[in-house]
Amino acid sequence: MFDWIFSLLSHDLGIDLGTANTLVYVKDKGIMIREPSVVARHRKTKKIIAIGREAKHMLGRTPDTIEALRPLKDGVIADFDATAAMLTHYIKLVHEQPRQKGFPSIPKPKVVVGIPSGVTEVERRAAAEAAIMAGAREVYLIEEPMAAAIGAGLPIQESRGSFICDIGGGTTEIAVLSLGGIVVNRSIRTAGDEMDEAIVSFVRLKHALLIGEQTAEEVKMTIGSAYPIDKTERQTVVRGRDIETGLPRSVRLSEAEIREAVSPVVHEIIEAIGETIEETPPELIGDIMEHGIVLAGGGSKLKGIEKLIATELKMPVWITDDPQTAVVRGCGKLLSDPVLLAKVKIAARKIS
Repeated sequence: MFDWIFSLLSHDLGIDLGTANTLVYVKDKGIMIREPSVVARHRKTKKIIAIGREAKHMLGRTPDTIEALRPLKDGVIADFDATAAMLTHYIKLVHEQPRQKGFPSIPKPKVVVGIPSGVTEVERRAAAEAAIMAGAREVYLIEEPMAAAIGAGLPIQESRGSFICDIGGGTTEIAVLSLGGIVVNRSIRTAGDEMDEAIVSFVRLKHALLIGEQTAEEVKMTIGSAYPIDKTERQTVVRGRDIETGLPRSVRLSEAEIREAVSPVVHEIIEAIGETIEETPPELIGDIMEHGIVLAGGGSKLKGIEKLIATELKMPVWITDDPQTAVVRGCGKLLSDPVLLAKVKIAARKIS
């Protein structure tokens, strides 16, 4: 009965609930929120202290009374309460408006949420319940590779085969799509976070220096690469704790060292892409050979990764525009196109 009232009061949302970052797309307005998926709260009372960028600055710096955590791990909810609090915060943030007399004070938007394709039914239900607890009136769950393909502008409704590889923070989603559905897909829990961990391990083993994952992420973004492109190798200085003396020490790292550190992770992703190609029907292989593999997700911003994949698999590879927002842009397009949402309803689950 109040659905029409809710639709007037609320903005429908597309949400990319990522391990590293949460992005929120507001219908007719675009991407309004792009924040780290981090929550800081009091250990005993569980009172939320900070969410997003402010909370990320607290990682590894908090006293015993405060915990800063990432509520999602490997693309799925690891801490339900923290995830619900984070979603509630963002939904209320985009609905800041004066109360109208006689109308509900809590917004009830329709929400499309992108989730990894390899999650279990229990994990799907947890994501939907978190969105409903945050104030959604109905929730559609859609697999991230489908959303990324839509956001990248691939012709998923045609009979032609499209290949998408979404390298996120917690998972890498790989899929072949045709006629509005996923023909072959693979979801591996190897992505950007594993690259950060690989850099931490490399620096510890080679330089006997302990650094944090935030420092490793900054190094990856500054000088990280998967393939040697420029003749001049970039360098950066990192600071950490010496394993032997326990004292602070600085080390200069080169681009070649970081490339060596992340190489096992990158090759695991390439291997998964190759296995997906092997499972693809022959009729679609020709389409993929002609139009190439499309990369999306924040992990695809690693310098030279598209060249390495193209070299290893002997196929054209290109990165979509603004790859980090491909999933949330796809969710946003589904909000504006109910016909398209109906066509991908095998991949999407409505819960209200």
